Amino acid sequence: MSGKNLINLILLVQKRLISQIRKKISLLVKNIEVGNLNKFFFITLYLIIISKISITYAENNFNGNKTDIKILDKISSKNELVNLMIGEEFIYKDLAIKVMKCTNSEFDDNLEIKAYIQVRDLTKIDNDKVYVFNGWMFSSSPSIAPFDHPVYDIWLVNCY
Repeated sequence: MSGKNLINLILLVQKRLISQIRKKISLLVKNIEVGNLNKFFFITLYLIIISKISITYAENNFNGNKTDIKILDKISSKNELVNLMIGEEFIYKDLAIKVMKCTNSEFDDNLEIKAYIQVRDLTKIDNDKVYVFNGWMFSSSPSIAPFDHPVYDIWLVNCY
């Protein structure tokens, strides 16, 4: 073999080796990408399932069906503990009280009870649909959203 033919043969062998190496590298890269894609898919699926389970668990165990509130009559200085069902309207003297939702935050060290409460004053005939109080009430901090009424005070006590 002459020198040119030998060089051409060596170049041809190198080209074949380079093309085989490229094919093996591309297959390896594809396998790595598919493996990473599978890992990503399973991790995403796992996180979705865990979040669904935790949301269901939180909704089932920490949203209450009953609420205890304490009502103070400022004129007679007497208070009364009232047990209310969620969604039912309770008439207490001149007030119509309705608890829409209540929750406990049992994940915290400080147990926080909160409830969405609507209160109407029945003495105001012309404003039957207007609420004296319509908002969230917190057991640990009643001053965040206070119930202002000249005759009555309301405090959230418990949710279960």
